[in-house]
Amino acid sequence: MDKVVDATNPLEKMALPENPREVLLRLRSVDKVYHMGDVDVPVLHGVDLDLYRGEITVVVGPSGSGKSTLLNLIGGIDAPTRGTIHFAGEQVSDYNARQLTAYRREKIGFIFQFYNLVSALNAEENVTVATEISQNPMAPTAALHMVGLEQRLDHFPSQLSGGEQQRVAIARAIAKNPELLLCDEPTGALDLVTGRMILRVLVDLNEKLGMTIVIITHNEAVAGVCHRMVRIGSGTIAHDDRNEHRIAPEQVEW
Repeated sequence: MDKVVDATNPLEKMALPENPREVLLRLRSVDKVYHMGDVDVPVLHGVDLDLYRGEITVVVGPSGSGKSTLLNLIGGIDAPTRGTIHFAGEQVSDYNARQLTAYRREKIGFIFQFYNLVSALNAEENVTVATEISQNPMAPTAALHMVGLEQRLDHFPSQLSGGEQQRVAIARAIAKNPELLLCDEPTGALDLVTGRMILRVLVDLNEKLGMTIVIITHNEAVAGVCHRMVRIGSGTIAHDDRNEHRIAPEQVEW
């Protein structure tokens, strides 16, 4: 018979196995160089980065530091010049075009600073567009309910505030049931109050669904709600720090 561990016994507690953080995505020695005619423009240099399942990671840095390029590589929009990218054990950096399309469609959700909604479609229809190309989507109405827009299903983008449009964009991204949600400056075009609201939505998605989230931003205040902050500068990882004192989105100031 298997031994039953008594978790109330301090000695037994010491014997309990640890639950290590699971790496969802791993970059190793990643370089990215853009070729502009006869000129090579290096953007990323020897980047090593692990993203852990179920965590919110913020990547901060000034304009031109390589943040968006890093996001594009993680999301399969671009390919590294050198180095490897693994997602859940598979080498994404070796994927062909068809495999990359499936990776972006099934594994990744994208949220951008500018909402990219279809103006001729209402909120529910904008979310439905994403679910129709996914193998295991949630109902569009369920996704909109999760972001607090169940009363705005039939509203068009022009009838929604900036914060509401961003929440439709978030609903569209999560309705695919992605394993990784990539957010490029999700609060960049918003005021403080609305930005806090968007951060609350992202934190709730992480806590309720266990969704792994990466936020790219120049705004370091966002780091307060995240498990981890990665600072990028001049194309390299300058700092990688755990956040031991997370705050609620409602406490964020900028």
